Amino acid sequence: MSKLNDYFIYEVLSVVEEIPKGKVATYGQIARLTGHDKNARLVGKILSRAELYGEYPCHRVVNHSGRTAPNWAEQRTLLKSEGVAFKDNGNVDIRKYQWNE
Repeated sequence: MSKLNDYFIYEVLSVVEEIPKGKVATYGQIARLTGHDKNARLVGKILSRAELYGEYPCHRVVNHSGRTAPNWAEQRTLLKSEGVAFKDNGNVDIRKYQWNE
């Protein structure tokens, strides 16, 4: 498991910054893109504190099934404002909206 260090934080936030409007990425996808395949939870931890490092479109990151972050109601509103629709179960349709980096 990778350690939570400034370099890894920078890598994660750099990838998040690239996610285009109207698309989402998963925690696992970001972990893979940074070369840390097994660190999806650490990606989530970094994103939960991202405001300490600046403004990043963290609302564009969901879990592997398209579920938004718990206790962050604004995430859904932000995604909808970018044209991302939700399925009946409340999750983002990953097949339709996932960013193909």
